[in-house]
Amino acid sequence: MTCIVYRITYPNGKIYIGQDRTNSINYFGSASSELIARDFTSAQRRGFTITRDILWESDTANQSEVTRIEIEFILRYRSNEPDVGYNQSPPHRPTAPPPT
Repeated sequence: MTCIVYRITYPNGKIYIGQDRTNSINYFGSASSELIARDFTSAQRRGFTITRDILWESDTANQSEVTRIEIEFILRYRSNEPDVGYNQSPPHRPTAPPPT
């Protein structure tokens, strides 16, 4: 079975990185509906388009490798930063600005 790591892009430009170990055409991730809903008005929720891009795929990867690759993409694209995306794991740890 083909495993994938994908990126969902919402109309506001925020992203969600996820994995699917079945490569289902109908799977769009498990991002928090509550977090996403906060960013859209009722009118905006009436109709919008999201995009799913496959970032990586493998026919031989095991679960731990798929998870490792997913985390690498989350960190690379910074989708765990609240201003950038909807991933909540791994938790975003802001760095302190250098002392002035």
